[in-house]
Amino acid sequence: MVRLITLDPGHFHAALVQKKNYPDIDTTVYVYAPDGPEVEAHLNLIKQYNSQAENPTHWNEVVYKGSDFAEKMFAEKKGNVVVLAGNNRLKTDYIDRSVNAGLNVLGDKPMAINSANFEKLVAAFEAAAKQQVLLYDIMTERSEITNILQKALMHDTALFGALQKGSEKDPAVFIESIHYFFKNVSGKPLVRPDWFFDPEQQGDAIADVGTHLVDLVQWQCLPDQALDYKNDVKITSARIWPTPLTPSQFASITGSSSYPEFLKPYISKDSILETHANGEMNYTLRGIPVKIIARWDYKAAAGGDSHHSIIKGTKCTVEIRQGEKENYKPVLYIVPAKKQDGQFDNTVQEAIQKIDASYPGVTVEKQSSGEWKVVVPAKYDIGHEAHFAQVMERYLQYLKEKKLPGWEVPNMLTKYYTTTKALEIASAKK
Repeated sequence: MVRLITLDPGHFHAALVQKKNYPDIDTTVYVYAPDGPEVEAHLNLIKQYNSQAENPTHWNEVVYKGSDFAEKMFAEKKGNVVVLAGNNRLKTDYIDRSVNAGLNVLGDKPMAINSANFEKLVAAFEAAAKQQVLLYDIMTERSEITNILQKALMHDTALFGALQKGSEKDPAVFIESIHYFFKNVSGKPLVRPDWFFDPEQQGDAIADVGTHLVDLVQWQCLPDQALDYKNDVKITSARIWPTPLTPSQFASITGSSSYPEFLKPYISKDSILETHANGEMNYTLRGIPVKIIARWDYKAAAGGDSHHSIIKGTKCTVEIRQGEKENYKPVLYIVPAKKQDGQFDNTVQEAIQKIDASYPGVTVEKQSSGEWKVVVPAKYDIGHEAHFAQVMERYLQYLKEKKLPGWEVPNMLTKYYTTTKALEIASAKK
C-alpha cells in the first residue's frame, strides 16, 4: 500500500494529485509544513475534493505544522512516497534528502531551477538508484489528447514523412505556451503566494513551464529513446524578459497590498513589478532544431492558458492551435507540405483509421484551406486537472514494477539540463 507524505505544499498541484482516490493509496496522508496560508489553502482544496458532489474523495489529512516540519518528517517517515509541489528554492534539496532517506518521490516540475540545482539533481538520481526508490516528475502534458495524437501522426511515415532538417530560423519543432497569473483552479480564483514572483524561489519561466515543453519535444520526437544530455543537446541561443505587473494586479493575484522585501530588486521606479515570466530557447536535440517559448501574462482576455505546437515533416506539418477560431481549446491540424492530390486525402483517412484502434471516434474534417482538422470526441477532453490523476496512475504502476521505463531517468536529466543550461546562457547576457 502506498502511503503519501505531502511536504511543504505551496502549489495547488500538490492537491490535484489527490482529486480522486486510488485503490493502491492509503487514504491517510501525512502533511508536514510551516504554519501559514499555503498549507491552509492546500488543506481547503483537499476538503473541497472530499465534499464534491460527484465522486467525493475520502482523504484523512494528518497534519504537522511547525518550523521544524522537514526534520519531523524525516524523523518519522510515516509514508513511503513524498509529494513535492511548492516553493522551488529548496525542492531539489528535499528531493535529495528524501531519496537518501529511502523514500520515493513524486515531484512537481521543476525539480531544478538553475544549473547548481541540476548538479544536485544528478546526485539525487544516483542516490535513488542506490536506494532502489523511484524519483519521478509530474508531466501532465503527455496526457493531453492533442499532444498524444500529434505524436502518433508524426510517427506515421506514410502521412508525415520524416522530420524536416530545419534551422534555428526555421526550426523543425516549435512550441509556445502562454500561462496566466490570474486564473481559476477547481472552480475558484487561485491565490498565489508572493514568492511565486521571485525567480530565486519559483524560477524563471524558461526553467519552470519550459520543462513541460522540452519534455514534449523529447517524448514526441524521440519516444522510448534514452538521451544523453552531454552529447545530444546543444543550446544555440536563449533569452529571458519580464512581464510588468501593477500593484493592483499583484494584489489581485496574491491578496497582498504591498511587495515583500525580496521582490524589491525587481520593482521599477513607478512601482511596476518586472516579474521573471518569459523565456525563449533555441537548441538542437540529436540534430533536430527546436524553438521553445514560455510566456506569462496577467489575465486571459478570453479562454485560458494556451498551447501552440508545430512539428514539420517532409510530407505534412502536424500543428496544435488554441486560438479564437478553436474556441480557445487545443485543436490538431494536418497541414500538407505542398498541394496534394486525392492520394494524400486517402493517406490522411488511413492514418486516422490506425488511431481509431486506440482512440475510437477520432475523425478528420477537410478545411477549405486544404488542411485537415482532427475532430476529437468530448470524452477525451477531460481537462488539465484530471491529468494529474493519470500521472499518479502511471507512477503507481511503476512502483508496482519497482522500476521506471529505462529511458525516463536519462531523459529527465536531459530535460533539466536543457532548461537550466538555457537559463544560464540567457542570464549571462543581462
